[in-house]
Amino acid sequence: MTSETNAARMALVGYGKMGQLIERMAPSQGFEVVLRLDEFNNASGAGLTKAEFEQVDVAIEFSAPQAAPANLKRLAELGVPAIAGTTGWTAHLAEVAEAVERHGSALVWSPNFSIGVAVFRKVVETAASALAKEPSYGAWAWEIHHDMKKDAPSGTLAALVEDMRRAGYMRPIDVGSNRAGMHPGTHEIGFDSAADTITIRHAARSREGFALGALKSAQWIRGRKGVFTFEDVLFGGK
Repeated sequence: MTSETNAARMALVGYGKMGQLIERMAPSQGFEVVLRLDEFNNASGAGLTKAEFEQVDVAIEFSAPQAAPANLKRLAELGVPAIAGTTGWTAHLAEVAEAVERHGSALVWSPNFSIGVAVFRKVVETAASALAKEPSYGAWAWEIHHDMKKDAPSGTLAALVEDMRRAGYMRPIDVGSNRAGMHPGTHEIGFDSAADTITIRHAARSREGFALGALKSAQWIRGRKGVFTFEDVLFGGK
């Protein structure tokens, strides 16, 4: 555990449930939260100023899909390494990545910062590759999240389907999403044939795994430049 005097200085861009959880966990991971921005003090990016970020070492962005691209581009302009935890914004990934590269900054992005989900994705990719040339197996992808989650299907489920396609599984994949109650998130990939069924499932118990992955990424990104994924953080990359 890093002492508070040596702690890296962190900004939270987005201060909802995830931002508040990250703040509670930050000291144990060697960070001091020195700036908190939310929809009130960062309306239209008003809080993303050079003066506010002059003493910030790294930022974690957990806001809303419609706000994330502008927030991340402005952080790139300020030269602040950023962890992008918001989901539902990656249609704008190319323009955000271009801003990061142009300004010589750094970004780690992922549809999901759970270490368990990252390993789950590798297992799914292996299974999809093995069954890609076995036409008797059909496939499905399903998830459930709490009813406040806005994007459906989630970025994680979309990434899992992309993983399967990249592994060579090109037959139809039936995709389903449910939103109910306070469920923290379950993702399931299945393959079915006349002979048997293979089910691969990841169930989150709480948001703490996502917060820990974001903080792990914030430790890793310092001193780096470029655009990275959470898989680079965990498994090695650039």
